[in-house]
Amino acid sequence: MGLEKTTRMNYLFDFYQELLTPKQRSYMMLYYLDDHSLGEIAEEYNITRQAVYDNIRRTEAMLEEYEAKLQLFDKFQRRQELVSSFEKNPFTDENIHKFLSELKEWD
Repeated sequence: MGLEKTTRMNYLFDFYQELLTPKQRSYMMLYYLDDHSLGEIAEEYNITRQAVYDNIRRTEAMLEEYEAKLQLFDKFQRRQELVSSFEKNPFTDENIHKFLSELKEWD
């Protein structure tokens, strides 16, 4: 699994974990945050590796669906980029208005 996917899943989990069931949250926390293997999770829950794998993949798909609809992570990234850009440019009236205008477009 690539670092980029892991990072994305961690962010999506941060934004949408309250929309998941306790079991889904637990599997995702163990797999992505605590770096447990499928086998370790399966052993802890006394189920098959395949069951853990299927649950994690379904949960990943759910997180991606939530993001497609709500775009919380996308807005977060765009705000981070905008703030970074704003910090690099001088604080002029024009830059401030551009910054505020872009923020208003997103909500």
